[in-house]
Amino acid sequence: MAFWTASAVGLAIAYLFGSTPTGYLAGKLIKGIDLREHGSRSTGATNVLRTVGKWPALAVLLVDVLKGAAAIVFARWFFAWLYSLPSVMPPTAIDLQSWVPLAVCLAGFAALLGHGRSIWLNFTGGKSAATGLGVLLAMSWPVGLGAAAAFGVVLAAFRIVSLGSMLAALTAIALVAGLEQPFPYRLLVIAGGLYVIVRHRANIQRLLAGTEPRLGQAARDRKQD
Repeated sequence: MAFWTASAVGLAIAYLFGSTPTGYLAGKLIKGIDLREHGSRSTGATNVLRTVGKWPALAVLLVDVLKGAAAIVFARWFFAWLYSLPSVMPPTAIDLQSWVPLAVCLAGFAALLGHGRSIWLNFTGGKSAATGLGVLLAMSWPVGLGAAAAFGVVLAAFRIVSLGSMLAALTAIALVAGLEQPFPYRLLVIAGGLYVIVRHRANIQRLLAGTEPRLGQAARDRKQD
């Protein structure tokens, strides 16, 4: 029981990494506003760009990436350390080589949920794309770099952040399926990628309708990210 309790604490800490409300804090500290009441009402870097400014948005983007990476780095250390504690004996059926990748997978998804459903913001937040990139880079840098490259190409061609984020998620899924990766990591990328895409469902509707704003344009719908 102690092992599972400690494991739950580790996942909760990974969630708290993701739930750090970076964009919300940028809006409050720089302009004294609640981003959830302005622009797209998202706390992601895109809404920070539209409502606060370029440099705050860049800072929010970097911190959101870093908090996703931090959750993975923490999980790798924490669960390996936990397994080694003689006072916290894991069940005999669990072995370190299989447990740590699975725990890292769960921690990565917890960080994504934390960003999108932050406990500090009444379980609201952003679309988890930047935090997901941080998770990917820390978990498997080739997959992370491939997803980042896909995002950059789409953004340069179309100047639509949501389209770039969703195609980056699909690219990550394709890469993790084609590269040699632990099975739990593949599950994380597939589940996390689908989660990011589902979080963009309102954007998908606007893309199909041809009303999705491009960078430099005002958001036409308050729920756009």
